[in-house]
Amino acid sequence: MMEVCPELHRILERLPHHHFPFDNALIPLNGIYILFEDGEIAHGTNRIVRIGTHTGKDQLRSRLKQHFILENKDRSIFRKNIGRALLNKGNDPFLEKWELDLTTRAAKDNFRFQIDHEKQKQVERQVSDYIQSHFWFVVFPVPQKEDRLILESRIISTVSLCPSCRPSPYWLGLFSPKEKIRESGLWIVNELYKQPLTQLEFENLKRMIFPNE
Repeated sequence: MMEVCPELHRILERLPHHHFPFDNALIPLNGIYILFEDGEIAHGTNRIVRIGTHTGKDQLRSRLKQHFILENKDRSIFRKNIGRALLNKGNDPFLEKWELDLTTRAAKDNFRFQIDHEKQKQVERQVSDYIQSHFWFVVFPVPQKEDRLILESRIISTVSLCPSCRPSPYWLGLFSPKEKIRESGLWIVNELYKQPLTQLEFENLKRMIFPNE
């Protein structure tokens, strides 16, 4: 695992970097995305800070739009976690309201009088500004859902188990109220510390990403 992680970072670094605003035409319909963040370094290159995919068919572009563009933290746990850290860093009591999930009509009806909707919009805008300014990503195609989910889990575990993949002292995630984010150095709480990529799985992944080598 300790040998795989630096190699994983090196091969991902070779992929095209997508910054906001990104061109949808350059994003595969189905695949895995890897996020990087300003100031975060590991293995002498940019440190992986989030690994993600999608479950619906042909929804990778939509998933990235939910993270980078659509201002609705209940459709993107990544956005919700960025907002949590920003609010916690500022000791903002609105964090309590930010935690509320307003996805359902019933929830909107129950909580609509409890939430300062103008404040909610302001925080959503701050989250968008932070994500669009500080993050970029690489992607690679993985057509089958089952393969995507397995690879996502393996890559998350590979990075979270690596002792060299530690956040900088200035990483926003250190202000997260989520202990798993602070400890792992990743904007993730699921699939941490499980089964990492084996050397064989890594070699197969490398051939998948660079089939002509």
